Amino acid sequence: MSILEVTTGLLDALRGEMTPKFLATRSAAGVPNVVPCVSIMPAGDQPDTVIFGNFLLRKSIRNLKEDARVGILVITPELRGWILTGDFVEFQRTGPYVDRQMSSSLLRYNAYTGIRDAGIMRVRSVVTSFEISKMQVAKDYALARAAALVGAGRSEKCTVMPLAVQREFEKMAAVKVLAWIGENGYPQVVPALSLQPAGVETLVCHADARLPQPPPGVQVATNILTFEAISYQAKGKWAKRGNTGTIQVQEVYAGGPPLPGGRVA
Repeated sequence: MSILEVTTGLLDALRGEMTPKFLATRSAAGVPNVVPCVSIMPAGDQPDTVIFGNFLLRKSIRNLKEDARVGILVITPELRGWILTGDFVEFQRTGPYVDRQMSSSLLRYNAYTGIRDAGIMRVRSVVTSFEISKMQVAKDYALARAAALVGAGRSEKCTVMPLAVQREFEKMAAVKVLAWIGENGYPQVVPALSLQPAGVETLVCHADARLPQPPPGVQVATNILTFEAISYQAKGKWAKRGNTGTIQVQEVYAGGPPLPGGRVA
């Protein structure tokens, strides 16, 4: 049996057209990038293969052309999730994969444009699975809030996050993720639901010891997807003190229209 078939619940989660999914890629220089990619779904006709629509994914597409290695996070509304690695195969401009993407509810009713093509990825491994209770979400958020109130050290290379970005990251009811490049060269992406601002240049979160964590000093990318479909990505350096993870923000990008993938700070 295939990796996807033997992993309980994963195929059903991937089939969910509105289930939050995130795609982590890397540039040729090894800089991580992570964006929502809800269109990811099983190919259906090939084992351990998923497809996605090329829609609002400018930086991710450039990265895939430079390096095929990807990380994927699937997290259900019940906060059950899976962390995957895989390899990008190709884009197809026509055919059944494109037709399936265009007929999905996500793209069929969007107010902008259809996809340019459909991407194909082979799943390499399921790194781990997880379940997070609502009580744990609230506890971790409170712990991160306490750490944020203490404050974090400043760096000359930090960037001030726009007020709109700070306000979105303050929300507890949103999906937030953290990505970096793992030791094997593949992007890793994990949930970081407690992530929130600590001042205007820093993000903090309560680091969950049950999940993979980036090593100190590495470049990381984080993304937030709200229930209003607002998304922002922040990039910076990761540090950890005790159970608190800290990101010194260096770059901020918009995730959706009117400036998808555009830098805002």
